[in-house]
Amino acid sequence: MAKSIMKKLNSKKIINYDQKSDVLYIGVRKGIEEEFVEISPGINIELDEKSQVIGIEILNASKVLKSVVKPLQKQILEPAVR
Repeated sequence: MAKSIMKKLNSKKIINYDQKSDVLYIGVRKGIEEEFVEISPGINIELDEKSQVIGIEILNASKVLKSVVKPLQKQILEPAVR
């Protein structure tokens, strides 16, 4: 997934969410993935040939980020209601 996205990338950063597979990809810089490191179950850091971070892949993103998104939504929506 990351190889094709990053090869075509003209800018330095990209965020892509695939709803069907529930994968969130955050590209940090251009490059071709040589390896990845699983830093937590379902969260992979993608590295180039120099072991520089080129992207972050989050599997089951909606589930993983649920605990982050709910407090943010509450924080954003509460002031609007007042």
